[in-house]
Amino acid sequence: MNDTCSLPSHDAQHSGLFEPGPGKHVLYFGDPMCSWCWGFAPELSKINAAIAGKAQLHLVMGGLRPGTVEPWDAKMRDYIRHHWQEVADKTGQPFDFSRFDDARFVYDTEPACRALVAVRSLDPERALPFYEALQRGFYAQGLNATDSDVLATIAQSVGLDRTRFIDAFNHPDVRAKVAFDFSRTRAFGVSGFPSVLCADNGQYAFLSLGYGSYETVAARLQEWLNA
Repeated sequence: MNDTCSLPSHDAQHSGLFEPGPGKHVLYFGDPMCSWCWGFAPELSKINAAIAGKAQLHLVMGGLRPGTVEPWDAKMRDYIRHHWQEVADKTGQPFDFSRFDDARFVYDTEPACRALVAVRSLDPERALPFYEALQRGFYAQGLNATDSDVLATIAQSVGLDRTRFIDAFNHPDVRAKVAFDFSRTRAFGVSGFPSVLCADNGQYAFLSLGYGSYETVAARLQEWLNA
C-alpha cells in the first residue's frame, strides 16, 4: 500500500474482482461478528460521512468464521472474551459479555454475513444501518446473531419487510453472493478485519489494514477524494 493512498497502485479491474463503474469507491472488508469491526464502527461512520457525495461505500463480507459447526469450548470462550475486553478497553465500545454464559453457542459468522448481503441486495441504502444494528445487537445487547429470526427482526428495525428479508436470506443467489464476498476478500489479499480499500476506475490501494482511528487515515482519505 502506498502510504498516501494515492492511486493507481494495483489494477483490480482485469481480474473481475470489482467493477463498480467509473468514479471513486471505498470498499470496507469486515464481518458483523468481528469484535475489532465493532470497535471500528464509529470510524466507519466517519469515513462514510467524509466520502458523502464524493465516493460510494461498499460493504464486503470477509467471513471471519463461516461454516463453524461445533459449539465453542471453554478455551475458545476465554480467547474470544480476551479480545472483546481488549476492544472495549481500546475503543470504548459497549459489550455485553453474557454471550459467554452460553456454552452451546456456535460461532458461525456465515448467517450474519449472509444477512448483510441479503439486505444489500434488497436495498443498498439500508446495508450500513443494518450492519451497525446487527453489530450492536450482537455485541452490546447480547442477541444471537446466528439466529435467522433475530436477523429478520433486526432487518425490520431498519425498515425492511420481514418476509422479503427471509426470502432473500434463504435464496440460493444470496448464498452464492456471500460466498463470492468471501472469495473476493481472499483474492484482494485481505487477511485481517476491518480493512478499507480505495478504488478509482479499476485502480486500488488500501487505506487501512486492521483497526485504526479515523484520525490516522483522515488526511490520506481527503487527499485521495480531492485528487
